[in-house]
Amino acid sequence: MRQDNRSTIAETATVSEARMTSVLDTAVDGIIVMDDEMRILVFNKACEKLFGYSAVEVVGSNVAVIMPPEYANHHDGYVERYLETGQERIIGIGREVLGMHRDGTIFPVELSVGEAHTPEGRQFIGIMRDVRSRKEVEKRLKDLQSQLVHMARISAMDEMGAAIAHELNQPLTAVMLYLQAVLRRRRNAAERGEPLDDRALEIIDKAVGEAERAGAIIQRMRQMVEKRDPQRRAVNMVELVDETMQLTRLGQGDSDVELRRENDADQIMIEVDPVQIQQVIVNLVRNALEAVRGAEDRWVRVAVRSGETRVLVEVADSGHGIADAQVDELFKAFSTGRKSGVGLGLAISRTIVQNHGGDLTVDPGGNGSGARFLLSLPHATQAAASQTTADQK
Repeated sequence: MRQDNRSTIAETATVSEARMTSVLDTAVDGIIVMDDEMRILVFNKACEKLFGYSAVEVVGSNVAVIMPPEYANHHDGYVERYLETGQERIIGIGREVLGMHRDGTIFPVELSVGEAHTPEGRQFIGIMRDVRSRKEVEKRLKDLQSQLVHMARISAMDEMGAAIAHELNQPLTAVMLYLQAVLRRRRNAAERGEPLDDRALEIIDKAVGEAERAGAIIQRMRQMVEKRDPQRRAVNMVELVDETMQLTRLGQGDSDVELRRENDADQIMIEVDPVQIQQVIVNLVRNALEAVRGAEDRWVRVAVRSGETRVLVEVADSGHGIADAQVDELFKAFSTGRKSGVGLGLAISRTIVQNHGGDLTVDPGGNGSGARFLLSLPHATQAAASQTTADQK
């Protein structure tokens, strides 16, 4: 009877081992089993394909063989700290790490690690997934998003181009007239043997001022249309909005719309890519100016307010509001309430803001009230903390 029991137990163990071997060999993800000294006990076929080693070559070796040197140098220390203190750094937590192929290629893998207590001691089971293809897709999507943002900026500048050219012509013409006046006064003074007077110096100062104004306009235009990687830095949101309003006014000519400004303070710091946020605000203000064209009382208000954790930029107008049927479509790409254009503006604007850790929402108004768009972004300290957290993951 005892012999029969031993046979049954042996047969059961053999079946279980066969099942486990089958699971390991057919798994799409790499599965590796290690002991508490980080020696490899099991190395499945997916791992062989992923790292270029056969199971025979690595079983019994330290798991550092499939890690880049900078990971391998610290890995055993992490494990020893966990065994001593129980403090989890990676056990039970999925995260992205780097693996190293037999040929030296370093690549990203998604790793999750579990722990098992067995009669042979404590063991660790790692499940690894190659994420190179996902990373390539993410990069293509990021590049496409960057291209769309760039196209939207160029589109906005193109629509404002004629008016901006007219505005640039004004300071340049003023420079020419001022300098011509200086030359005439200088000739007259020279004929009379007199030195250059204070009035002539004042005219020169005005000429220089107009030239600087023209240069500032050109510089802002170049920043808006040039293609470059996002560059986040701490900026004063109040000054950023003021500069954006100046740029927006350039495209309005002699518009009779009143542009109102409100601030909680003179300085509200925020961590953003200033060109991208200016793009969002230009888009919101231009849409508001379009919305008040048929209104009896025409004004657009841009307010900057500081909350506990957020900086809020409100763009409100005196138009007729947004119809209920259009609200759900506002932030969808290629849909628009305007008479022309593909409607990328608000869709891209929300994407830009969300990439900065914020959001863009709308109160559609109606019944005598205009629309109100609310742009919210984290304060500079919160934005920096969020970025640091993201970098550590």
